[in-house]
Amino acid sequence: METPANEKFRDSIGTINEEGKRAWVYPKKPSGKYYEWRKIVSYVLLAFLFAAPFIKINGNQFLLFNVLERRFNIFGFPFWPQDFHLVVISMIIGVIFITFFTVAFGRIFCGWMCPQTIFMEMVFRRIEYWIEGDRGKQIRLDKQAWNAEKIKKRLLKWSIFLLISFAIANVFLAYLIGSDQLIQDILDGPFKHLGTFLPLLIFTAVFYFVFAWFREQVCIIACPYGRLQGVLLDNQSILVAYDHKRGEGENGRKKFRKNEDRAELGFGDCIDCLQCVHVCPTGIDIRNGTQLECVNCTACIDECDSIMEKVNLPKGLIRYTSEAKIEKKEKFKFTPRLKGYTAVLVILIGVLIGMLLLRNDVEANILRLRGQLYEMQENNIVRNVFTYKLINKTTDEITNVVFKIRKDIGTVKLVSTSNEFVIPKQGIAEGTLFIEIPKGKLKSGKNNITVEVLSKGKLIDITTVNFIGPTSYN
Repeated sequence: METPANEKFRDSIGTINEEGKRAWVYPKKPSGKYYEWRKIVSYVLLAFLFAAPFIKINGNQFLLFNVLERRFNIFGFPFWPQDFHLVVISMIIGVIFITFFTVAFGRIFCGWMCPQTIFMEMVFRRIEYWIEGDRGKQIRLDKQAWNAEKIKKRLLKWSIFLLISFAIANVFLAYLIGSDQLIQDILDGPFKHLGTFLPLLIFTAVFYFVFAWFREQVCIIACPYGRLQGVLLDNQSILVAYDHKRGEGENGRKKFRKNEDRAELGFGDCIDCLQCVHVCPTGIDIRNGTQLECVNCTACIDECDSIMEKVNLPKGLIRYTSEAKIEKKEKFKFTPRLKGYTAVLVILIGVLIGMLLLRNDVEANILRLRGQLYEMQENNIVRNVFTYKLINKTTDEITNVVFKIRKDIGTVKLVSTSNEFVIPKQGIAEGTLFIEIPKGKLKSGKNNITVEVLSKGKLIDITTVNFIGPTSYN
């Protein structure tokens, strides 16, 4: 089935030409109300991104994603492998939260909060404008022969891009291995820690490739989020949209002429200046409707408002709105789908908060030694051998730790010189212990025994063990 003429743009990507080669995008430098707001949001988020791995709360790095050692810190809360279910719930909440906002407000995350967009538009692109100039100057520079001016500008730009990519790689690595470890490795020198230095070079190369060459292709080709729009958006979703009813009128668009009554001639308010296309960082024409390439960056809103102001027409030809608002003047509705997402979010957040409140700073695991049966001691005492592992999730050393059988039905003896031990900060204490219980206090061959873990007499965790005794009690 042949694509209609007005939908031909959907058969191709704006950054690929008819020959299948890369069509380089030269966006005009944006300006306006939304751009100023985006700059504020972007620089706050950049400050947070660069500072987060170096902020400590109770000795814990604010954000840490150490996949190799399976250690995670989220907002200062340490998560160990035993807490992986909490990490999974947190990630699910994040996905549903982004989905909720996409259904309600389109790709607002992409335009305002995505690190790719923030770095590209608020860091690398602004440096490019500073060195090479605006859209027209960049196009002319690209077509220009490799003379002294072009070499100077390109080398300066590429050098700065490389330095920034190196800085981003360091911060990225701080999230993965920890800021303290990164700083120590830097102080020791790169060749003493090749396991840190080589990934640093790889990340630098990746970030340089993305921001110096791949650019908007990340959003269009690599990121799956744009494809999700077709599933998540509906006619109630608020997004950056062109008011085609106002813009096209009865007879379509027309170039602006002074003292011309456009309404009487049946033409819309769009003067076909193409400024909304020139300012777009992904090279699309917003007038074609919702497209996967659109990241809702609002650059076209600012540019169109500026043009409307110059030709004395009302602003808002391109604005945050919904298809329902444009077509039927309907107000935003809290749809059943949004209500469903809200309910799921509330439930999951409640579950996560409850689990965090019930989560202990110490986690005890006591397991019976494999292949070992019970032993009969003097005075009808039954003994089992166990191994223990205690994980300290805090940044403080826990001292004077002892085990105690609940209801005092038996005793615990460590295979050590003392029955007290220490759990190092953010560390593990492990060893072997004996549990001895008089035969008369056992009810069957298999008994569930509750063991309390105490520090300085204070209960810090409880665990249950399977204690084996004689099957006959006659």
